[in-house]
Amino acid sequence: VHGRAYTDTDIFEEEMAKIFHRGWVYVGHAGEIPNPGDFRLTKIGRQSVIMVRDDDSQVQLFMNRCSHRANAVCQTERGNKTAFRCAYHGWTFRRNGELASVPYQDGYGASFRKEDFGLRKVPRMDLYRGFVFGSLSPAGITLDEHLGKAKEQIDLFVDQSPEGELEVRSGIHKYGYKANWKFQLENAMDGYHPNFVHQAFLRSIQKRTGIKVDTFSGDSIGLTRDFGNGNVMLDYRPNNAANREKMMAVLPTTAGGKAYEEALIARYGQERAEEILIAGGTHLLVFPNLILIGVQIRVVQPLSVDQTEVFLYPTLLKGVPQEMNIKRLRGHESFYGPAGSGAPDDLEMFERNQVGLS
Repeated sequence: VHGRAYTDTDIFEEEMAKIFHRGWVYVGHAGEIPNPGDFRLTKIGRQSVIMVRDDDSQVQLFMNRCSHRANAVCQTERGNKTAFRCAYHGWTFRRNGELASVPYQDGYGASFRKEDFGLRKVPRMDLYRGFVFGSLSPAGITLDEHLGKAKEQIDLFVDQSPEGELEVRSGIHKYGYKANWKFQLENAMDGYHPNFVHQAFLRSIQKRTGIKVDTFSGDSIGLTRDFGNGNVMLDYRPNNAANREKMMAVLPTTAGGKAYEEALIARYGQERAEEILIAGGTHLLVFPNLILIGVQIRVVQPLSVDQTEVFLYPTLLKGVPQEMNIKRLRGHESFYGPAGSGAPDDLEMFERNQVGLS
């Protein structure tokens, strides 16, 4: 891959135009806005977007711009609103995007119709298993076509819940780095680097437990799978009976763990429940900006050719004992975030890449 793909401003602008402003982009999760009026400010490429649940409990995506003078009507990252009011001239919009009121409306003349000036909807929006995607292009392949085989992995991620639903309201880890956005995508699907980049983390495990952890060795069963459309997964699932038996032996043995296993069997049946437990989620990239690893939803936001923001949303499972969700959060915190034992290592590598390529 030529180094210009990571350093050339013109290439970055082309990526924004052709990928982020034309194709399907992950916007947010319906679990972030469970109640009418709940909203979150997000982005599609460079475009500011409001994701809100309306009075009919439907998820809506609106461009964050007043239809009067294009002022951004929402400045807050998340919350609950009865309406969105533009601070410039007071135009107020309902939660379904309709224009509710206009100060001094008689000044606009008899031809003025409020129904013509609602918030502009994102041209295309679709959901899969609670994951909300938007496209700024009115035409193109369907979300179903874009996801393709990746849907199976999203199912594994969501079906860890006996109710088949996630809660995404446990806070956010946010970080930025001074390098190209594609480094985060590549690194998340790179099973080669952990032994080297995360040595301190692996040694700390060995010191505490006495168990040598080697994530990459000659007999590794890990595979990188191409699902098409840029979608990729790291597949660590056991591929023979011996590995399956080994994995089943370390499944939760506490009372809560057994209750969880029984709930999965009741919902999905024995075979599917075992598949869900052994997979333990997924390790998936949905191109161009959504990564699912372990318990987290990771969202990549390009800012410039050498500036990137990343947001990590740890997820909880509906219908499980509280101890299971607590373990999910504690496990996430141990590796990710500013105090994590591993994730900051990766950011150092991204910036060293950018230095070298520059």
